[in-house]
Amino acid sequence: MIRKAVSVAAVAAAFLTLSTAAYAQCGGASWYGPGFNGKRAASGEIFNENAMTAAHRSLPFGTKVSVVDQRTGEEVQVTINDRGPFHGSRIIDLSKAAATKLGFRNRGTTSVCISQL
Repeated sequence: MIRKAVSVAAVAAAFLTLSTAAYAQCGGASWYGPGFNGKRAASGEIFNENAMTAAHRSLPFGTKVSVVDQRTGEEVQVTINDRGPFHGSRIIDLSKAAATKLGFRNRGTTSVCISQL
């Protein structure tokens, strides 16, 4: 019985370690806003293009990430509240506000590294 309890505790500890491990990824970023502003995001909340939010394919909703533009070194912090991007090798879709703060809104895309906070 004790062996079984220790085994269950070990599995639980391993799961918690994996689920809270830092997440980092580099790749392409794009932005969105017009046409989606005021509509429901995948998380259920209303999308606001002027909020510091982003879409990611798999990170849980509510996850806060740091996004660093590899061209400029500029950094923003956003909260994942939607799913996407669904285009090529892009890893994150930022709100218009986040893209503006990073300075790539006029270019449309950039290269970034993201890390979970």
